[in-house]
Amino acid sequence: MAEAGHGHVAWMGGWVDGWMGGWVDGWQIPFAETIDRAKKYVVSSTLSGVDWNAELVRGNLGQTVQRFKQEPGEGLWVGGVTLPFALADLRLIDEYEFLVQPVLAGHGPTLLAGLRERIQVVDRHEFRSGAIALRYRPTQVTA
Repeated sequence: MAEAGHGHVAWMGGWVDGWMGGWVDGWQIPFAETIDRAKKYVVSSTLSGVDWNAELVRGNLGQTVQRFKQEPGEGLWVGGVTLPFALADLRLIDEYEFLVQPVLAGHGPTLLAGLRERIQVVDRHEFRSGAIALRYRPTQVTA
């Protein structure tokens, strides 16, 4: 990621330098270029600024995400643990999509631990690498 004060060219230069230096494979360059161009939002109560084509989100999370959902585009992609749970509590998640890599981690939060709503699988895709993409939607809980 670019350091504060460096722009788009400096960051992309990092990918190109990494590719030429051998720490980024050529097949990763299209993803690097796509993620570099994408608009990014950072939700934080402690940061004072962000870089890498990002906007700092503060204030009412629910209202802000509702506004984002009304804008044109293919939707919002969210990462981390705390933010997705906050959005789920506000019932702002329309779909969950997980890319499961065939790698084990020895610690960290349990996937979906504490999620209050039920979800069901609506699609899956298996990749030659062994990774699996799973897409879920919240279900209506009947009393």
